[in-house]
Amino acid sequence: MTTKDMKDIVALCKRRGFVFPASDIYGGINGFWDYGPLGVELKNNLRDLWWKAMVTCPPIGPDGAPVEIVGLDSSIIQNPKAWEASGHVGGFSDPMMDCKETKLRYRADHLVAYLWKKSEPGKEKFVAFHQEAEEEEKSRRLKKIGFSTDLAEYQKYDFNDPAILGNLANVLGPDAREFGTLTEPKQFNLMFHTFVGATAGEDNKAYLRPETAQGIFLNFKNVLDSSRVKMPFGIAQIGKAFRNEVTPRNFIFRSREFEQMEMEWFCKGEDAKKWQDFWFKERVKFWKSLGLSDENLQIRNHDQDELSHYAKAGLGTADIEYKFPFTAPDFGELEGIAHRCDFDLTQHQKHSGTKLEYLDQTTNERYIPHVIEPAAGLTRGVLALICEAYTPDPGRPSGVYLNFTPSMAPKKAAILPLTAKEEHVPTATKLYLALREEFAVDLDVKQNIGKRYARQDEIGTPYCFTIDNDTASDGSITVRERNTMAQERIALDKAGDFLREKMKG
Repeated sequence: MTTKDMKDIVALCKRRGFVFPASDIYGGINGFWDYGPLGVELKNNLRDLWWKAMVTCPPIGPDGAPVEIVGLDSSIIQNPKAWEASGHVGGFSDPMMDCKETKLRYRADHLVAYLWKKSEPGKEKFVAFHQEAEEEEKSRRLKKIGFSTDLAEYQKYDFNDPAILGNLANVLGPDAREFGTLTEPKQFNLMFHTFVGATAGEDNKAYLRPETAQGIFLNFKNVLDSSRVKMPFGIAQIGKAFRNEVTPRNFIFRSREFEQMEMEWFCKGEDAKKWQDFWFKERVKFWKSLGLSDENLQIRNHDQDELSHYAKAGLGTADIEYKFPFTAPDFGELEGIAHRCDFDLTQHQKHSGTKLEYLDQTTNERYIPHVIEPAAGLTRGVLALICEAYTPDPGRPSGVYLNFTPSMAPKKAAILPLTAKEEHVPTATKLYLALREEFAVDLDVKQNIGKRYARQDEIGTPYCFTIDNDTASDGSITVRERNTMAQERIALDKAGDFLREKMKG
């Protein structure tokens, strides 16, 4: 199996218009990305299919009837009291360490250290690395500072170990040349703040939301009062979220501005396990339907020390993880499915003074529902789809093709006149105008046919319709299939039917 290199994937994304660095002409801005002409189409395809799977055509529940989910689009900026109630103002923090030499900042829990065993007793020296540092990088750095490159001589620690935190003067930072330049860990809140109104001060301070979920909880009563929903039911939302990540990394995997696809499923507490199992099954099925393979997907339960404050009292959280090229052979989070208990509604009821209980009209019972939350990263999903689709193939002119499913492909077909001759282009244009009403198609006239095939391979177009000299005489066109490069002739007037049938798969 050919290894996929992230450098190649990132280069293709920029070259073919999937993802660009934000503010690229000014050198970019770390942690922010723009989605180009093809990237926005891919992202919209994923967004629309998620919405269809959750809201328009939600799955069949355990009782054989479709589950009930409604949609929402809440504001990015909410009353700052909402973030105090949710625990984000006081608890949405990471332990950070600054390096006085390099002026760089690190998450303490993302650093590991190795004890230099040849140091004098009581004067142990630690060398710090990023968790994801390759063995080769560790050896190179150790050699540069005059340490033995035999990693077997070292013992691995982490920055939660009191032995290290008590000896920060004897720690060499990941990018430093001198020992003792790391500061004590301090809590750093990840929320971006802004000011609402004409003056800037604590009274006007507000926050960009770090998750879309709270907007759903804040509108729980509004949805109950305005819609005919009954327990159990869900509220779904897609939208931007913002986290002031100290070390954004791995392309669009961890960025400061991203999009989420979240659904809060409200149910009785005693039914939470049933619904969490249900949503695990449905969400894995969804990602597989988009083309992610079994071997690249896994479910991992969170350890106790990973759990969010809202999940510790309940069934916990598990992630659907994907084997990205930069995590392989390990996996990275794609979607989390958490049991948030009744934490959020209880907190907002307490802090707002508004009753957020559900009244069962049949039993006259009042209770605050528990919540099962399938929360996926839309932009992470885009990255997983690109990584899965990226297929090196030295046997074709492009050297690579993107193996998107037809439903995910930014362009479903390309219409290619064999040449720019007068008899080819008008027919191709007519076919393009007919198909574009129903499908995202590309009319590509310039360059020789081989180069145009190569371009369509690189952007993942499943089918190419070529208008040639025989089209005028017998009304047929050539269809080229992306993966196999096989070609067949079909009737020109059957191109729409052909695509319609392929889109069902």
